[in-house]
Amino acid sequence: MSGKTVLIVDDEASIREMIAVALEMADYECLEAADARTAHAMIVDRQPDLVLLDWMLPGTSGVELARRLKKDDATAEIPIIMLTAKVEEDNKIQGLEVGADDYITKPFSPRELVARLKAVLRRATPPGMESPIEVDGLTLDPVGHRITTQEGPLTMGPTEYRLLQFFMTHQERVYTRSQLLDQVWGGNVYVEERTVDVHIRRLRKALGNQYDHLIQTVRGTGYRFSTRAA
Repeated sequence: MSGKTVLIVDDEASIREMIAVALEMADYECLEAADARTAHAMIVDRQPDLVLLDWMLPGTSGVELARRLKKDDATAEIPIIMLTAKVEEDNKIQGLEVGADDYITKPFSPRELVARLKAVLRRATPPGMESPIEVDGLTLDPVGHRITTQEGPLTMGPTEYRLLQFFMTHQERVYTRSQLLDQVWGGNVYVEERTVDVHIRRLRKALGNQYDHLIQTVRGTGYRFSTRAA
């Protein structure tokens, strides 16, 4: 198995079955839900690696569910691909604006779906993050999704984890807020640049006095991760 779990959210059982067969052949584990309420409960409980979300669902729409997931820190980092029969540009833009990472228009081939899914998952996991990274006793374990120090584990939100993950794999380089938004949040997510500052403050707080100096502010430019004095 790939070790990745995909939640398929569609009110048509035949479509869920078709997608599940294709994904299981590609070594993904599949979960299924027929409506937004069931899907949300499964997402919170199981934390899938990606959600395939139908635009049109009974009751709460797929777009509304996507918006809810992206507003919640506990689920905001889970990639979403919208499944839609709507081909109008405005609807595609609406899906991306609420935080969807990609969309695919019905009808689609299983091969296309698997290819798009793999592409989104690749973007969601920065390269070079299969093995633990250690800097001055601060260790990031991407498989266990843990941050530890010699004194014990650190607790931080999913966005702060993604920021630290990016910084630790791109040390000593200065990144602007815009670049961090593209690399950590993704190019399809529409958030303001000052959002970066908020999460940098949260990350420093989570790192504590021993490690907060690693996240350096470069005035007039952005931020860098460095073990050297600023």
